Amino acid sequence: MKGTIFDIQRFCLDDGPGIRTTVFLKGCMLRCAWCHNPESLSAKVQLAYYDNKCVKCGACRAVCPHGVHSFTENGEHRVNYSACVACGQCVKSCPADALALLGRTAEAADVIEQVMKDEAYYRHSGGGVTFSGGEPTMQYEFLKELLQLAKERGLHTCMETNGTLDPARMKALLPYLDLVLLDYKMTDEAMHKQYIGIGRAPVLRTFALLAEENQPVVLRAPIIPGLNDNEEHFAAIRALKAKYPNIQRAQVMPYHTIGKGKYGEIGLPYSLASLKDATEEQRAAWQARVDAAE
Repeated sequence: MKGTIFDIQRFCLDDGPGIRTTVFLKGCMLRCAWCHNPESLSAKVQLAYYDNKCVKCGACRAVCPHGVHSFTENGEHRVNYSACVACGQCVKSCPADALALLGRTAEAADVIEQVMKDEAYYRHSGGGVTFSGGEPTMQYEFLKELLQLAKERGLHTCMETNGTLDPARMKALLPYLDLVLLDYKMTDEAMHKQYIGIGRAPVLRTFALLAEENQPVVLRAPIIPGLNDNEEHFAAIRALKAKYPNIQRAQVMPYHTIGKGKYGEIGLPYSLASLKDATEEQRAAWQARVDAAE
């Protein structure tokens, strides 16, 4: 089966136990304001433009059949992303590598073969493969085949998810999953809707389901200064850990600006531009509050 991925990263240390390969699937139904992988939001292959590389030669405009590229009188390169069909002609024509297609179609079996290149490292470190995104469950059948193939090869499997998948489908994935990295993003319901796009109910439902199935979980908590770095949120995380013994630990994911520049490259606005990276001191303090006994 084929699906759309945008990256395969080797030697990952933060996406589950041991040394891992993380496979990033394209597509997400949420719109978290702090998302550091905006290229994962669309399920389709998409165009990226790197202005700092562009030499304003006009080769892209000459070959594009859809009028995606234009230039102002002063030479400014404008990109009409909504008109792009990702044919790739402009990418091939660019002499400066200022254009790229993000994402590619891949066969599940080929993805797992790539993952297996580092099998020795997994065995030595207790690692394996992690499926992330985007939201990997957006490509449910593709994800399920990837998990099945990985288990057939004896790999430790992990999935990072926002927890919005319906219960029946989530339950069907569990025989092929050793660990679930489950996001808990916000406690305030109104802010959850404002900054993420939906309410908390599906996420809380998934926490309950995984507890019923005794599925090992690591709760992942992105902490955004000024939005959810408050005692109400930290107390809710501690309460979830206390309520569900299958949660092995809660891991703070501190806000950073690594993905900030990606937004403009694919024609999207970034709403948290004024925020700065969280410091190591902030991360440690947040983790301590999450780990504190109730």
